[in-house]
Amino acid sequence: MSVSNNSGIYRNYIKRLLDIILSLIAIIGLSFLFLIVAFLVRVKLGSPVLFKQKRPGMNEKVFLMYKFRTMTDARGVDGELLPDEVRLTRFGKFLRSTSLDELPELFNILKGDMSLVGPRPLLVQYLPLYNNHQKRRHEVRPGLSGLAQVNGRNAIDWEDKFQFDVEYVDNVTFVLDLKIIFLTVKKVFIREGISSETAATIEPFEGSKKNYQ
Repeated sequence: MSVSNNSGIYRNYIKRLLDIILSLIAIIGLSFLFLIVAFLVRVKLGSPVLFKQKRPGMNEKVFLMYKFRTMTDARGVDGELLPDEVRLTRFGKFLRSTSLDELPELFNILKGDMSLVGPRPLLVQYLPLYNNHQKRRHEVRPGLSGLAQVNGRNAIDWEDKFQFDVEYVDNVTFVLDLKIIFLTVKKVFIREGISSETAATIEPFEGSKKNYQ
């Protein structure tokens, strides 16, 4: 889909510049909050403080994403990790509901792995499951927040999420990014759409049930 000169300039140049400036300002301005959350995670959940996981970014290039950990490493008698709803503590739920666990992703934004706004980076194992329409979500950098996050977050199904992701890819503008940032702040305050109705976090993606032309 073609884009206007103005939106193309924003998408290809200005957006990245704003990501660098705003993420650096946020890291410096929130440094004390970083320290407090890191200390509390260490005390309540143990070490390591950071959760690191490989995620696919723009053009499906894999990067290491950083978050504050929200779960324990509790395991069953077989040595396997217990279900998310067991390992997700009350403190972990608080970090997720306030999005404080996402703060370390500001460093991913500064590095260029992510953007402030874009489709959320999902699991690497989902890559072979996408249809051609859903793969388009990787035409832009993944974001700290995105169109799907302000339209239901984990409370909407996968099909709707991917539809919002591709809609964003086709309509990247400064005004849309500003709107998403504003709505994200609002969502964080009202703590809406943190979990799905049937899981502690979100059900795994198992492939698309729809075909797109």
